[in-house]
Amino acid sequence: MQLYQKRDFGALINDTFTFFKENGKNYFKNFILLNGLLVILLVGLYIVGYKNFFSQLIDSNLEGNSFYFEEYFQENMVFFIAFFIAFLVIFFIMMMMIYTFPVLYLKRYGVSADKNIKLNDIITDMKDNFGRFILFCLGLVFIILPLMGLLFGLSVVLIFLIIGIFLMLFIVPWMSNVMSFTLYDYFNRKDGFFSSLGYAIRSQFSYSKAGNPSPFWKYWGSTAVILFIIQVVSGIFSLIPVFIMTGSMLTVPEENNQDSMKNFMEGTMGIIYFASYGISILVSLLLSNFVYVNSGLMYYDSRLDLHQKEDLLEIDTIGNREV
Repeated sequence: MQLYQKRDFGALINDTFTFFKENGKNYFKNFILLNGLLVILLVGLYIVGYKNFFSQLIDSNLEGNSFYFEEYFQENMVFFIAFFIAFLVIFFIMMMMIYTFPVLYLKRYGVSADKNIKLNDIITDMKDNFGRFILFCLGLVFIILPLMGLLFGLSVVLIFLIIGIFLMLFIVPWMSNVMSFTLYDYFNRKDGFFSSLGYAIRSQFSYSKAGNPSPFWKYWGSTAVILFIIQVVSGIFSLIPVFIMTGSMLTVPEENNQDSMKNFMEGTMGIIYFASYGISILVSLLLSNFVYVNSGLMYYDSRLDLHQKEDLLEIDTIGNREV
């Protein structure tokens, strides 16, 4: 599949699934080898922390001690600080790999004659771009996220006026595109962060060459559709632990609800609940790659300056094969 080409709304969605149909085995093999252990470790920490938090909350309610929950955290302050630091470190490393993997994979895919990309190639690219990713995170935390938080907060406030609902539906795909375009451009053009952010915003509304219609709605619509599909699929998996807990609670008398909740958390059904909860998180992480690849196809659609070069390279390749 050629990356550097103009695509309409339908092609952006279809080619996203076509990409995974043709390259999904190699893509996810590298993704899991690179991120699998970190993802499992992070999910495990999340589940342990959540279970511990939930269990202590239940115990405090059962014993009627309103201060039990607070006392528990005070007595285990060192553990929770260490747990929180470990969680943040692993989370940062995993986010670096998850966010940069599709960007660097597509970049290598676009220039490599061999589409069977090796994990060592991706790791090498990550090492070469580690410093740029740190700078991107700083720009993300101190510039992009505050601006997006302001827009999102405004939408939440305006929900009471109904218009906020439509505004939120409007800005969420747009914010996702701006953040993804910034990362793609930052790693592909090796330009400064502000230059890439500026390009990410401009490219949502117009192409770099005059005479082309605005790509805004096809970018917005493509992201909205992919996000909707992912939410539906991941939502199905997220409902499984809810059904497990609800079913367990409905099988006991109402007066024993608190005791049954404690037994549920400590028993086999509790293990099944948290295992299914962990699986739903893993599924969501895997499905998020469809958003990132879709964003990549939109970014390459916007790079009209490289389309002609790619076409000429394709012609030269065909000529060489014929000779």
